[in-house]
Amino acid sequence: MKIVVVGGGKVGYYLVKILVEHGYNVSLVEMDERRCQLIAEEMGILSVKGDGTDITTLVDAGVDTADAVIAATGKDEVNFVICQIAKRRLGVKKTITRVNNPKNREVLKRLGVDIVVSGTDLIINAIEEIIQEV
Repeated sequence: MKIVVVGGGKVGYYLVKILVEHGYNVSLVEMDERRCQLIAEEMGILSVKGDGTDITTLVDAGVDTADAVIAATGKDEVNFVICQIAKRRLGVKKTITRVNNPKNREVLKRLGVDIVVSGTDLIINAIEEIIQEV
């Protein structure tokens, strides 16, 4: 399975690392040239320096032949645009996004993002499970 991760910050870095360890064919789009190069060298993957909302950059990273795109930037609106371009313009089957503001979760789902992950929601769910066990 081919997966393109957009955003090489902390979340994106660890996503790439885990996906590579599990044997996926992963490429990365990252705006910071130094970070892009470091991740490429460390992980042995294709890493493209550029804006994840730019179609040419996404094609250079292989989004047009990817099975899934994971938008992992720190901005919900950027992640949404990445998912829309990937799905509607480049024909990606599955789009996954990190959502930073949990209030945006349902909107992104309604607008066509396949999987929306909210760190805040995950923490709240974990806390609720712990409280129920007490």
